[in-house]
Amino acid sequence: MSQAGYSLGRDLTVVVTLPDGSSLNLGKVTKWTAKQDATEQKIKGIDGITDHLRFYEGWSGSFDVERRANDLDVYFSTLEANYYAGIAELPVTIQQTISEPSGSVSQYSFQGALLKFDDAGDWMGDKAVSQKMSFVASRRIKQA
Repeated sequence: MSQAGYSLGRDLTVVVTLPDGSSLNLGKVTKWTAKQDATEQKIKGIDGITDHLRFYEGWSGSFDVERRANDLDVYFSTLEANYYAGIAELPVTIQQTISEPSGSVSQYSFQGALLKFDDAGDWMGDKAVSQKMSFVASRRIKQA
């Protein structure tokens, strides 16, 4: 729940749905980022006035998670094995749900997403194993 009208990290849940309809166990998500990717073009007319165009190019972002099981390792191992076997990678869907300070709920679906295992983790004596993933997605569509 928000605090003093501000959104907090705990107001967010993220679910990755695989092509078969199952959910990918992410472990404990500790950080989530997402940004819109776009290219802008400036067109300067002979009148000296500059116009601006924008071309939307999807979304990208990242997850930081604390490892609680081998699900991510298995998922990315399977993707790699499929690649070398000539099997095409199918995109996933990422569902972002936000409990808004107003009490309403916002949901966004990142469609056509591909995940990348940026860091499988450092293993040390008395420390949790942190892992990092990034994603690119074709679109983000407001669901609610």
